[in-house]
Amino acid sequence: MPEGELARVQLAAAFVAERFRERPSVGLVLGSGLGGFAEELSEAVRLPYADIPEMPRSRVAGHAGNLCLGRIAGVPLACLQGRAHIYEGHTPTRAVFGVRVLAELGCRTVLLSNAAGGIHPSFVPGDLMLITDHLNLMGINPLCGANFADGPRFPDLTFAYDRGLQALAREAAEAAGVSLREGVYAALLGPSYETPAEIRMLRALGADAVGMSTVPEVIALRQRGVSVGAISCITNLAAGISAELLDHREVEATAARARQAFTALLTRWVISAGAAQ
Repeated sequence: MPEGELARVQLAAAFVAERFRERPSVGLVLGSGLGGFAEELSEAVRLPYADIPEMPRSRVAGHAGNLCLGRIAGVPLACLQGRAHIYEGHTPTRAVFGVRVLAELGCRTVLLSNAAGGIHPSFVPGDLMLITDHLNLMGINPLCGANFADGPRFPDLTFAYDRGLQALAREAAEAAGVSLREGVYAALLGPSYETPAEIRMLRALGADAVGMSTVPEVIALRQRGVSVGAISCITNLAAGISAELLDHREVEATAARARQAFTALLTRWVISAGAAQ
């Protein structure tokens, strides 16, 4: 960890805290094409990443680049409307800066979302998948370097995805009438999509979906003792499963079509996660 990283996170968090009177209890990270959920917040304050000291920016289509604060059914939230990716040239440390700010603001629960390619043969575009575990195949770990904030040097990831939050997600999906798949998320560096041979390898390793984010954030949050839940929106079938070529515009379009189900599920999940604290 570069010297002074904690001070940079604290500077950004102090800037945000001055603009929202209530301490957020739940944090959100909204992935490609899923940022529209932030429009559901009441009493919303929107801070562009460009205005927040030290905050890295995302330049990927479908990532608005705002930190939004507000409430859902009275639950105070801090919401990252888009994330920074390592494939954009950000270091692993910079890529997890946003979620470290959420933890510094006081979020003890963070719910992550992403757009992912479906590997499981039963998945179809538009499905929502509760992440139950992950495969870190990015070749990086955001904890390399100096230890951050006196967190554990070797954090345990046996329960990287909180079992209680998983149970609440299932209950939220049932209440919302939304079908919720479950599976293992494989994270690769990107930005190129995978080859059909790589997808066959991932399936053999036990992956159900594949993407280019989320895992570094999970690792950084668990080091801080933050409870984590995560959902993938299956926006396309992975290479070789479908005859169609892969295109990021398809990712955005499918995420937009899944917005109603995603919003219904996430709203109830946020409310129950907030109440459980």
